[in-house]
Amino acid sequence: MKKIINHPEHVVTEMLEGLVAAYPNQLKLIDGRAVVTRKNVPVANKVGIISGGGSGHEPAHAGYVGQGMLDAAVAGEVFTSPTPDQILEAIKAVDSGKGVFMVVKNYTGDVMNFDMAAELAEMEGIQVDKVVVNDDVAVEDSTFTTGRRGIAGTILVHKIAGAKAEMGATLADVKAVAEKVVKNVRSMGMAISPCTPPAVGKPSFTLGENEMEIGLGIHGEPGTERKPLATADEIAIDLTDHIFKDMPLSSGDEVAVMINGLGATPEMELFIVNRKVNQILKEKGIAVYETFVGNFMTSLEMAGCSVTLLKLDDELKDLLAAHANTPAFKK
Repeated sequence: MKKIINHPEHVVTEMLEGLVAAYPNQLKLIDGRAVVTRKNVPVANKVGIISGGGSGHEPAHAGYVGQGMLDAAVAGEVFTSPTPDQILEAIKAVDSGKGVFMVVKNYTGDVMNFDMAAELAEMEGIQVDKVVVNDDVAVEDSTFTTGRRGIAGTILVHKIAGAKAEMGATLADVKAVAEKVVKNVRSMGMAISPCTPPAVGKPSFTLGENEMEIGLGIHGEPGTERKPLATADEIAIDLTDHIFKDMPLSSGDEVAVMINGLGATPEMELFIVNRKVNQILKEKGIAVYETFVGNFMTSLEMAGCSVTLLKLDDELKDLLAAHANTPAFKK
């Protein structure tokens, strides 16, 4: 294992300390809890927005803490759900009296621990609600989930729910728009090489030199098939075909596109995939409102990418376009 770290057991704490040191005017760290918040929380007259999960997916989730997106992010150990007491600290930190909304990826540990924290917060008089993101169309159940996994589409939930909250919306209104995003967002991923969790010291899975895996998860969970390495155009066709089968789109529809790198994929390759995805959508008469290309939800140094499509209406377009200022996402 070659990694630029000090000790495997300290990677999360030291990573968060380094993040906050890079953005001291935007972020602060709740000592001992691995919780990153906006510099000044709670924000008055605003629903607090929190998210989080296992580390190793940077810039998710702490990179999206800031104006127009998250008020706090909770970091578990690498590929491990944060604990209920960590999540409770985040809830309490961001509550201004209008309630707290949780954006949770659909992994069994995440859902259970966020629910437990919500129950504890409600015992202290804080109103809490949530949405569970399950945008991955690859598999229905996997190593870590009951139902579909939550992957890169989660970032678009952060953006739109965060924009709604920033406008002073109620907790119920924030939940309604977050649920609309979840209903209309789909993702599909692939990889050509694995990652190595620091505490494990060896790759999470193996692939042959000329193999790729379609539909694998962001923790290395099995996908739908292994096949010979294909061209970027063939990969784009494969990933979008899976999305279209699950969420049919028609000529005249409008979408946001996210081409997400998994950590070790050069932007050159991501833009080549995006080129073909845009061609596919144009051929179908589907308009692209906005495109995001880059590393948004990674898997350490895994090489590969995912494609996310979000079907838009006027409300979602306005919220997607709203101002945001976070370390990893600005509008």
